[in-house]
Amino acid sequence: MATRGSRAEKVKRIFQHFDMNRDGGLNRDEMASLVVAVNPRVKFSDEQINAILDEVFRTYGEFIDGEKGLTHEGLLRTYDDGAGDVDRDFDALALELAPDSAKGISMASEASSSSIADERVVEPHTKQRTAIWAASPNHGIVFDDSWKLVDDLEILIKRLKAKQVKDGKTKGDNFDIYSDPGWSRELGPSTELSEKRVIWEESGHDYTAFVKELGVLRSRADGARSREEAFDGHMAIGRVLYEHQLFKEALVSFKRASELQPTDVRPHFRAGNCLYVIGKHEEAKKDFLLALEAAEVGGNQWAYLLPQIHVNLGISLEGEGMVLSACEHYREAAILCPTHFRALKLLGSALFGVGEYRAAEKALEEAIFLKPDYADAHCDLGSALHAMGEDERAIQEFQKAIDLRPGHVDALYNLGGLYMDMGRYQRASEMYTRVLAVWPNHWRAQLNKAVALLGAEESEEAKKALKEALKMTNRVELHDAIAHLKQLQKKKLKANGGANGEGAFLVVELSKFKRVGQRTIQRQELANALEIRAFQRLTRLSHCNVDLLKKEMRENEVPVSYSGSGVPEKTIRKAALEGILRKLLHFLKPETFQGAVKAINERILSVLDDSGSGRVDLGMFYAVLAPICVGPPDKRKQAVFDALLLRPVNEGGAQIKNVDAVWYIKLLRAIYIPSHGVSEIQELHGETNVSVVSFPEFLEMFDDPDWGFGIMATLVKLETGDRTRHGRHACSVCRYPIIGSRFKEVKSHFSLCNQCYSEGKVPPAFKQEEYRFKEYGSEAEAMKDKCMLFSLPSKSSSQNDP
Repeated sequence: MATRGSRAEKVKRIFQHFDMNRDGGLNRDEMASLVVAVNPRVKFSDEQINAILDEVFRTYGEFIDGEKGLTHEGLLRTYDDGAGDVDRDFDALALELAPDSAKGISMASEASSSSIADERVVEPHTKQRTAIWAASPNHGIVFDDSWKLVDDLEILIKRLKAKQVKDGKTKGDNFDIYSDPGWSRELGPSTELSEKRVIWEESGHDYTAFVKELGVLRSRADGARSREEAFDGHMAIGRVLYEHQLFKEALVSFKRASELQPTDVRPHFRAGNCLYVIGKHEEAKKDFLLALEAAEVGGNQWAYLLPQIHVNLGISLEGEGMVLSACEHYREAAILCPTHFRALKLLGSALFGVGEYRAAEKALEEAIFLKPDYADAHCDLGSALHAMGEDERAIQEFQKAIDLRPGHVDALYNLGGLYMDMGRYQRASEMYTRVLAVWPNHWRAQLNKAVALLGAEESEEAKKALKEALKMTNRVELHDAIAHLKQLQKKKLKANGGANGEGAFLVVELSKFKRVGQRTIQRQELANALEIRAFQRLTRLSHCNVDLLKKEMRENEVPVSYSGSGVPEKTIRKAALEGILRKLLHFLKPETFQGAVKAINERILSVLDDSGSGRVDLGMFYAVLAPICVGPPDKRKQAVFDALLLRPVNEGGAQIKNVDAVWYIKLLRAIYIPSHGVSEIQELHGETNVSVVSFPEFLEMFDDPDWGFGIMATLVKLETGDRTRHGRHACSVCRYPIIGSRFKEVKSHFSLCNQCYSEGKVPPAFKQEEYRFKEYGSEAEAMKDKCMLFSLPSKSSSQNDP
């Protein structure tokens, strides 16, 4: 990795290489040559070149020197803002650093090892000893006394480092193996945290002494002659501390600087960076929002920084699981700086995270167009393509990521998963082995390797891999994986004809499944209800009380807007809707909440926002959520009606429009019942029915088993039966203990669980023309039925329907 000094020298050499007329600026022709030269594998059209140049000259207008063009400081700023990769461009141009420059940097490093008590000159030699950022425009050191503080602090840090290295206290973790989050860490050149993370030992005497001496430097900054000089001192101290990854101490300095100049963007931005790195995402978000507010108020002065604020704010929001909100900020950063490849990569990754795969593909391809050797973008593009079923293209992208960075854990792991899905178990095992070579304690890779080896029929090797995984962790996921191994074994048995009938099954067509008694549920209805129940669990809405939903409905005021046809509506952007969901699902961890949002976005928001506007009818959204929240069925239905009353066309009354009620029912069925698509909704477009519906009338529509959402009764039954067990009864097909309802075949006396009954699976040993099932909600019901058989003459009470 290039040092801070050598990085600035590289930019200078690139500038000099393309400044053909030596006038101190890069005009449009010279800039065009630079763009083409550093992207040798990309064939730009004239339109693309002009678009890139227009954006550069517009964004960095303050660095344009008339006819001369972009100044050296301007080119440095473009690299600082992430518009290019200095090391990559320097290597692509086959340039070399001037020997004098390298010597100067070395001498500067040696000079800075002098004692803190030594007298020193503040002029040029001091500036050589300090970080290059300190002299860069807009965010460098202004006052000479600040230079003295920086020099003294550098010596204190060197002493601390020397003591901790001697005592073996400092730790360094190599982060090369991870995907780069694209974090815009600083305004100027800085050490890349993704490459080497230093962990300081903060509990020892030497660190305490360092903090005490640091306090003396801060007091000197506070004692400056003016508020501006004190601000400059604290910012300089913070920047040096941040460079050396002393984030907690840097945060103190940036907070003090923000107190001195609350309207300055920089201390808020850098405080946010520190807070994010130490894991305080909520506080980081607040500081970035303050920075964003200050930048927008400050006008063009902070325009160069706005893309970086949006990027880092987006990353902080992702840390809280707020991925839809993060997308908004990544998108804004990409609009403000179209050449910001990291913003585009982050946007693509976030879109993938919420299930918008096509949009993710487009953003990631744009990032790769700007930076063809962007390994992380290739990796995420591979994931998006795999999600869309384009497996061959996905393999190519994963392979490109691995070619660019052979130890790319994410690419290797994801490629292993792709091979598993394709049934190429041997190749999958090889990928997981490569993951473990880079990251020996990756228990998921070890576990998946065991599954892959079993799929490749290498049972002994699979057992060894599983034992290794058990040594690494005892997490619940391990037991899930063991269950998966058992399922694979059952599939093998089925393929071999099913030894002793175990693990094999027959799938019987719907017409051959008959019910005994009115209480036995129809097979298709149970299948639909089970899918809704699975969605409840995935989104954790089964733990969201309907009373909390009603509270949110009362407290959220959304202004009325008007659609293109002049109809009043209350719509809200998806990002704002995510904030409401966060309140409803406040008990979830960020990663779990992200999964819930993805499921809701794919299943609900995609239907409610069929036009792709990014806005959703809030009342309709509440109404769609209410039936699957937890609470008494009557309360849920009342919440649905109240939500529909929130719509502007119904507001203020006790009745809703008939067309709204019908539209809602059709939306509900399209979202939750797979056999009903969105085609029914389109029939309502242009509906002119102006009649109104009262709550009792709405209940009749809602409970209708054929045209309404009568399936809710079955859903509630599944919710209450989640913990019901049936003694030692196991399903005759899947062999798992039966939980919920038990379906007993009255002739052959075998039993099925909810899932196998809904899928029409029966044991192959019982081949019949038709199957007649009776449902038992509990073992007490089964015992009661058995007693009645002994005490009463047998009577036929069958109801034969599919």
